[in-house]
Amino acid sequence: MRSSEEGRVPEPVKPDRFIDSVNCAIEGIIHAARTERHMRNHFIAAAVVLLAALFLRVNPVEFALLALSILFVLFAELLNTAVEAVVDLVSPGYNHLARIAKDTAAGAVLVAACGAAIMGYLILAKYILPLYGEVLAMFGAPSDIGTMVAILIVIIVVIMLKGLTGKGTPLHGGAPSGHAAVAFSIATAASLNSRDPLISLLSIALALMVSHSRLFMRIHTMSEVVMGSCLGAGITLIVLFLFKLLG
Repeated sequence: MRSSEEGRVPEPVKPDRFIDSVNCAIEGIIHAARTERHMRNHFIAAAVVLLAALFLRVNPVEFALLALSILFVLFAELLNTAVEAVVDLVSPGYNHLARIAKDTAAGAVLVAACGAAIMGYLILAKYILPLYGEVLAMFGAPSDIGTMVAILIVIIVVIMLKGLTGKGTPLHGGAPSGHAAVAFSIATAASLNSRDPLISLLSIALALMVSHSRLFMRIHTMSEVVMGSCLGAGITLIVLFLFKLLG
């Protein structure tokens, strides 16, 4: 005859020592980094920002603000991972309320990331943007004709490559992505012609959004978008640099 204790689910053991609690916390962080791609991306971004802050020699107050912003994003991502685990435990199947819980937790991470991005820009911009402006001035100068020639060459090359591969049309599918190529061509031209770091960053952001839309709509693959982006930026950079030398 089985005893009354057989088959009973063991009760969870709560750590009673501080070191055990710390080990559990570290295991949770490692689990999130191992299973969540976004968590790994946040760690990589954090390392890049901290190395940039060290290289640029920001003052202690600025470094503290950057560190707090990074920790807040990591904290939000850990909470998001915990919420997802609990929701999956309680509701393994699809449930509208479970989706709301997960989406809201993900929204918290997005809000934290936006705040960290704003903080990083306000602190690092005064160190990075002047250097970026000098780089833009080295490669380009205002040239209306050069800009038009570069964009036209990009369009012609895209059409020729799509003709050679026999896939897609100039406006839909195939390699390379024409939208990504033209978007990065315009972004590169705007950067080199304006030589304004902020205008350059905003133009590149718009080009990234255009490129991402091609992936989101499943019109192009990642390799096709990357190929188009490099093609558009590379041709425009070369053409405007040549116009600067000839001028």
